[in-house]
Amino acid sequence: MSVAKQDVRSLAETARKASRVLASAPTAQKDEALRAMARRLRAALPTLLAANAEDLAAARAAGKPSAFLDRLLLDAGRVEAMARAVEEVANLKDPVGERTEEWDRPNGLHVSKVRLPLGVVLMIYEARPNVTSDAAALCLKSGNAALLRGGSEAARSNAAIAAALAAGLTEAGLPAASIQPVPPGERETLLELLKLEGLIDLCIPRGGESLIRFVAENARVPVVKHYKGVCHVYVHAAADLEMATRIVLNAKTSRPGVCNAAECLLVDRALAERFLPQVGRELVARGVELRADAASGGILGQAGVAARPATEEDWGREYLELILAIRVVDGLDEALEHIGRYGSEHTEAIVTADAGVAGRFTREAQASAVVWNASTRFNDGGELGLGAEIGISTSRLHAFGPMGLRELTSQKYVIHGQGQVR
Repeated sequence: MSVAKQDVRSLAETARKASRVLASAPTAQKDEALRAMARRLRAALPTLLAANAEDLAAARAAGKPSAFLDRLLLDAGRVEAMARAVEEVANLKDPVGERTEEWDRPNGLHVSKVRLPLGVVLMIYEARPNVTSDAAALCLKSGNAALLRGGSEAARSNAAIAAALAAGLTEAGLPAASIQPVPPGERETLLELLKLEGLIDLCIPRGGESLIRFVAENARVPVVKHYKGVCHVYVHAAADLEMATRIVLNAKTSRPGVCNAAECLLVDRALAERFLPQVGRELVARGVELRADAASGGILGQAGVAARPATEEDWGREYLELILAIRVVDGLDEALEHIGRYGSEHTEAIVTADAGVAGRFTREAQASAVVWNASTRFNDGGELGLGAEIGISTSRLHAFGPMGLRELTSQKYVIHGQGQVR
């Protein structure tokens, strides 16, 4: 069901009222609501799976690709993971009211910086139903009201999830308007949402590059952007080849349809002839299509490993599928140059036993997360101990990387005096 354009402002106004309640809600009450939300998700499993089955059937009928279907899919394991993520947020420290700095001035004033909620957060996302519960939990714990505008392909799933979350909210005595799903509608409705300065404090779009660019180009409210995840793994000359193989396989094949999956493998020329046949066979055995530059293609071909010639369009491309671009580079400088030209500032990884090389890579590779001897897949809020994340920002204002609770707050100055005047 779509929402009329004239109703959008009303939704935002009720969210603004709820945000004032949440801003001063005790931590215990927020945590009680989160645990109730997790219980309700588990209890609603049959309803959630039935709604998701309808969304999946419609997506298959529309010819959506396998990576899209994977992002859309809910099963018992994923629903349980959603519930656990909500509970993990309840167990995290409440950032609201945290004093991050304090100092005294020569005139006797005591100055401190204190965290406070942003207000109303608008999430715009596509076929990732788990975003509904992740975003709701993080916004609630950080004292923000949430407007959740999911994509039409997941409309039934999102509505069922939101209903379960709302039941948990009311059980804990918090305003139902604290978490509001915005039914998908026409682009005009989305444009109206993006104009609501004074009612919406931050917009976080998650989805394809075209959606995010549309939001960024049309919004009058602040936007945290994440255009795409073009992640590289660079296997340096001093790499342990068995370790490198494990990392590359995990980074590419564990879940290829997500933003922290590797899209390009850079291999040092000094070990390319030893490493590429080994890793190439493993990748192809897992269904990965290789797109290789001339040097890597020649090595793979001699080893009997199939690879298509890479074109200029393959560098800097986010496949979100079992496709991997491969290039041989002459050392660290060329690897950094390639990453600087084609990377998206999401995640960059190096595999090497040389601490000096790793130190330079972690300093100079520009990305929200730089990884040494581990998979790109670890650039994830849960894996980094943040609990659920609301997204990974590849813009540098006001957050860079996974956005957890602290990234959903701002800071204010609190000044204590004894009658001082200026």
